[in-house]
Order: sequence, then structure tokens, then C-alpha cells
Amino acid sequence: MSDKLNDSTPSASQIQAELKRIRHKREYGRMLRGTVFTLVAVAAAAVLISTLFLPVLRVTGSSMETTLYGSDLVLCRKGSSFETGDIVAFYFNNKILLKRVIGTSGDVIDISDDGTVSVNGKEIDEPYLTDKALGECDIELPYQVPENRIFVMGDHRSTSIDSRSSVVGCIADEYIVGKVIFRVWPFERFGVIK
Repeated sequence: MSDKLNDSTPSASQIQAELKRIRHKREYGRMLRGTVFTLVAVAAAAVLISTLFLPVLRVTGSSMETTLYGSDLVLCRKGSSFETGDIVAFYFNNKILLKRVIGTSGDVIDISDDGTVSVNGKEIDEPYLTDKALGECDIELPYQVPENRIFVMGDHRSTSIDSRSSVVGCIADEYIVGKVIFRVWPFERFGVIK
């Protein structure tokens, strides 16, 4: 009978191997929980940052070509200080549109028949345009931008519907998401947006 008892008793090496397996299992569980916690914390921080400070937007349409193309992903910085030439994102009819700032509160905008834009009597330099066009314009020019609003136009002037149309008009501060600052996709055009 004692021989049977001795045969079922594990050896010291078996006990050490079992203890090592149990420790490894505990460490693996602890590492897995730590990794999952870290991933959840990073994802929550990314969502919080993108919602509050740097929204990520997907470009649709062709009104900003050749600067932005459909399916580009861009970062937008929240804020309300804009200058002529900045690209802004704003809410319009339950969508977010991207357009270029032409004028801010009090500026007088004039657009000639050939599409040349003047702000406060000075023609503005627009190196981002491939061709100028008056486009869809049903406002009376010259036009003074109302208080707390911005006048915006798309870079593809012949197709863009923007502040030149009374349907869109000037954009009120409360509808502005922020300034488009960086393209993250596609990688071949990755970089700062001007």
C-alpha cells in the first residue's frame, strides 16, 4: 500500500514545473489585463482628443480640388480665429463642409466676371487655384461680411456652392468646427494643408 502512495506523490521537479506553470498563467493573465486596459485607455483618449480638439474628417465631393480630394482624411483644429486662405470645416444642412476663408467680419468682398477675388479693394493671391470662375453667385457684389461670420469659397470655383450663393451664405461662428490643418490619408499626400 505504501508503494502505491509513493507512486502517486509528485516529485520535486514535477512540483516546481507545476508552480512555474501556475506563475506563468498568473503573469500572462496580469499582462493581458494590463494590455487591454492600456488599449481601452488609449482609445478613450484618442476619441476624447479627436472630439474635443482635433476632429478627423473625411473629404467628400470635388469643391476643394486640387487642394483636397474625395476620401482624403484630414485633421481639424478647433478654434475661431481665421484668416483669408485658411480652410475651415463647418456644419451645413446636417453635413460638414470644407471651404476656404475669403473674408471675415467687416471685410468687403468683390468678385469680377473672370473670377478674380478682391477683399477690401485688394486682389488676393490665390496660388491654390488652377482656374478662376465666378461660379454660382446670386449675391449682390461688392458684399460686406456681417459681424461674427466668415465668407467662404471652394477651390474648384466653377462647381463649388459656397458663400457666393444665398443658399449657403456667410458662415456663423457657432457652425464652425475648426481649421483644417493636416492631411493624414492618403500617405502619398500626408502633411500640412495650405
